[in-house]
Amino acid sequence: MKLMTRKSLIPIAAVFGLLIVVAWYAGAFKNKIMPGSESPEVNSSLELHQVNLTSFQDWESVPATIKAKQATVISSRLLAGINEVNVRAGDKVIKGQVLLQMESADLESRTAQASASINSVEARLKEAELNLTRAINLIERKLLAKVDLDRAQASRDALQAELAQAEERLIEAQSTESYATIMAPIDGVVVDRFVEPGDTAQPGLNLLSIYNPLTLRVEANVREKLALALKLGQALEVIIPSLKIRLDAEIEEIVPAANTASRSFLIKSRLVANRALRPGVYAKLMIPLQMSELILIPGNRIARVGQLNIVWVVENSISERRFIKLGRSFPDDQYEVISGLTAGEMLLPIQNEK
Repeated sequence: MKLMTRKSLIPIAAVFGLLIVVAWYAGAFKNKIMPGSESPEVNSSLELHQVNLTSFQDWESVPATIKAKQATVISSRLLAGINEVNVRAGDKVIKGQVLLQMESADLESRTAQASASINSVEARLKEAELNLTRAINLIERKLLAKVDLDRAQASRDALQAELAQAEERLIEAQSTESYATIMAPIDGVVVDRFVEPGDTAQPGLNLLSIYNPLTLRVEANVREKLALALKLGQALEVIIPSLKIRLDAEIEEIVPAANTASRSFLIKSRLVANRALRPGVYAKLMIPLQMSELILIPGNRIARVGQLNIVWVVENSISERRFIKLGRSFPDDQYEVISGLTAGEMLLPIQNEK
């Protein structure tokens, strides 16, 4: 019986010992400062920091895209083979520069035929005008019937009309021939080329795309509430995350109709020319919000214990440890305090707790 009692006491003693060890590590046997008890008086030689409200202009970041205001996609107006493509993606071009040459032998033949037709009609017209002049002279001398005069005049008029048609055909042939030579419509940079020599161009087929890098702008869909407060000419800021740069922008167009699906307005803002920018680059358009007042304190007044943030506040000449909740971080090692402090309170430097 005694043996069984001793065996049952062993687990109890082990559990009791374990509880004592846990209590020891938890600080149960150390002196504590109970909540609400006074801390040591503040050393007057310490530099204090006063908590103040700071006026802050807040911004809303809106996803945006860099686009070119002046951009064009060149397409074919002919069914013809392609002989030469003189540019590649990334090449700079000037207005009027020859970019692409298509087969034009049959077009040149049509132009030559139209020109020869004009020469033939002009020769016949010259003869008809001489005949009309003779007929008029004979009528005046009463040696020719009136019907012959009318016939000569009608022949001259018909040839004049035929000459006009021939000239129109020549203009049409020359215009069609010019379609075989593709020239740059603007100064800019080639974005892409979609054909190679030997390909056959068809009407409507895209050949090249070009944009003017001096006309880049940022476009963003801004939610209704913000967009309705914006004005033409308003200055904004644009952030290009991939390039780590900030650029000034100016609103040049606000599409007057909202997108019913997203309830947003398309805002187009002009950018200062920057060689590093490319169409399609992701950007952030910074939209100003109302001014707000924040409590900002320097990072050297904040102690971090795990996930907790602690400051020491002077309260009636006594230092008091206080937990605070932080928000956003700002330049110059400043942090927003969401709760735990009020304006006018004084902060001590970080204290070393014992």
